[in-house]
Amino acid sequence: MKANKAYLSLGSNIENRENFLKKAILEIKKIAKIIKKSKIYETSPVGYKKQRDFLNMAIKIETTLISQELFAKLQEIEKKLGREKKIKNGPRTIDIDILTFEDTIVDEVNLKIPHPRMYERKFVLIPLLELLDKKEKISQWTHKKSKK
Repeated sequence: MKANKAYLSLGSNIENRENFLKKAILEIKKIAKIIKKSKIYETSPVGYKKQRDFLNMAIKIETTLISQELFAKLQEIEKKLGREKKIKNGPRTIDIDILTFEDTIVDEVNLKIPHPRMYERKFVLIPLLELLDKKEKISQWTHKKSKK
């Protein structure tokens, strides 16, 4: 079966933030091969400001899952690690977003790929830039998105 390449963004700002990132990576390894990990960055919250700073990172993976299957598995990991969605953009044990999935464009109610706000967020772009191959550029996804 073909391995699909995807980039994911991970963030945590509750309790032991680095520990939640490590636990998420261990869980992701059960469903995908991790090709590369960015450094971890401490960033200010976006949207809801009355919360602790986040630790953020990005990872490059290969998986035989399709995008919706990957999304469902990542949601299961978030739930397993205690993620509760009480406040929009609020505190969380772990947040795992699919930034890109091959050259796929997904525009469904529960899933948008490329991630629609990744271009506005330095806490996503800076770690993502660490992972790109020489031939890849962030603009390859913005260009495809605008053609839609």
